[in-house]
Amino acid sequence: MKIAIGSDHGGYELKQQLLAHLEELGHEVRDFGSFSPEKVDYPDIAAPLARAVAAGEYERGLLICGTGLGMSIAANKIHGVRAACCSDCYSAKLTREHNDANILCMGGRVLGIGLAKMMVDIFLSTPFAGKHHEARIAKITELEQ
Repeated sequence: MKIAIGSDHGGYELKQQLLAHLEELGHEVRDFGSFSPEKVDYPDIAAPLARAVAAGEYERGLLICGTGLGMSIAANKIHGVRAACCSDCYSAKLTREHNDANILCMGGRVLGIGLAKMMVDIFLSTPFAGKHHEARIAKITELEQ
């Protein structure tokens, strides 16, 4: 699967660990930065990654900041993005099944690597359930107009 990943300084360490995990699993991954633990503004990472996911260049995206909240707010400003900030496996699963989320946002200061890996694996392997959820996604898309 083609995956885009990015973080600010608050998520840099977790991003590096997840990047290695994804590559070990054989995913094609592009790192959108940051490329060091130096301070960077999360919208500067979230926007280009979200645009690339919305354009279909990547099947899914992962964004990590201190809490995941800033990244999710910034990413959701991009038309065609459904970014969800999650901190548990159940939410990571249901945001794919019910919301067809295409970007998972996480907190590098909130999650340990073990839980983060499980969440990413679930997010990447869970299909959208479709059916009655499609009408809801269409309503969300209308809100973007």
